[in-house]
Amino acid sequence: MSDEVEIISVDASNVEKEGFFCRKSKRKSPGYKQKLQWLQQRFAEGMRIKILHENGRSVGFIEYVPGEFAWRAVNAAEYMVVHCIWVVGRAKEKGYGTRLLNECLDDARDSGKRGVAMVTSRRHWLAGSELFLRDGFELVGQAPPCFELVVESFDDAPMPSFPQDWDRRLAGYGSGLTVVHADQCPYNEYGVQIVEDVGRQRGLDTRVVKLTSSQEARERAPSAYGIFNVVYDGELITYHYEAEKTLARLLDAQIG
Repeated sequence: MSDEVEIISVDASNVEKEGFFCRKSKRKSPGYKQKLQWLQQRFAEGMRIKILHENGRSVGFIEYVPGEFAWRAVNAAEYMVVHCIWVVGRAKEKGYGTRLLNECLDDARDSGKRGVAMVTSRRHWLAGSELFLRDGFELVGQAPPCFELVVESFDDAPMPSFPQDWDRRLAGYGSGLTVVHADQCPYNEYGVQIVEDVGRQRGLDTRVVKLTSSQEARERAPSAYGIFNVVYDGELITYHYEAEKTLARLLDAQIG
């Protein structure tokens, strides 16, 4: 018997019922509540979420927004920017990623956008570029330490691009330990706690900087991911939350 597949559009009217895929079993957690509140403000800016259900169970999602309101450090005005795309477990290798991506491409065309862009990663946490390149996207840029910018353009518009001032951004956070974050990811609240705990164990005061607008994320984030960064003495330690032991090892290597 073939799988029954349904794609549900999530907006301000149904997000409390449908959720946003991540942390769906932890709806009472601070991170979930912060993301929910964050989304209620973002929908008015054109934020869109599509959740794919297989046989009644959510197995994947895509989140995207007009480039003028993207929470990634990327210049992508007039494009749609994908924040996240994720398919889990046994639902992988069934073409669901492409189906979700096509939802975004169709919305971008219907909205008069000039294409779709996403920041991908050669490491962990963000999707890799393979799905996008296979589906007709083009690799147009790279940013340290491991980010790639993939784009499908509908016309001859200027391509999106990464900023080129990463060293200046990192230096702007000064000496010591800093965690830069935003509510776009519901796991960030947990990640900030881990950074503070690891810093405290080493006698370090952790500076916590919260980005409260997409413009701040595009202009101040010390990595292309934008919404979670751990910086020590002007060096990027990680761009996503880490388990305590892993973060401790990365920080100790930097401290020397």
